[in-house]
Amino acid sequence: MSDFATLQEAFQRIGQQDGRYHERGYLFVLAALEYAQGKLAARRHLSGTELAWACRDFALDQFGLLAPTVLRFWGITSTEDLGRIVFSLIDVGLLARQPSDKLEDFDRVYDFTEVFRVGYRWPGLERS
Repeated sequence: MSDFATLQEAFQRIGQQDGRYHERGYLFVLAALEYAQGKLAARRHLSGTELAWACRDFALDQFGLLAPTVLRFWGITSTEDLGRIVFSLIDVGLLARQPSDKLEDFDRVYDFTEVFRVGYRWPGLERS
């Protein structure tokens, strides 16, 4: 079976189990995980908190001030949504978990309104 067929089947299963998030939201979380791994000296397991912050950083990097709008369009409005997406990806075999990982690790990591509104770093305007 090809990777494409596996990914396609995984998203079909996710859609049947829980259709509240757009498929791109799942792809976003997978991409944010790779984004975070790329910033580490060596690949390792990320905690729910670390992955939630990586999603915030990746969203700002990719979408700038539109990040909350894009995420909202995909149905993602809280870190709890990120956790539900992660655990759906685990359920279909696209991600692995440690025995200590739990959905509650994503509870109230940060407030979307605050982290996307306050402190946006405008590219090219950083002070030396």
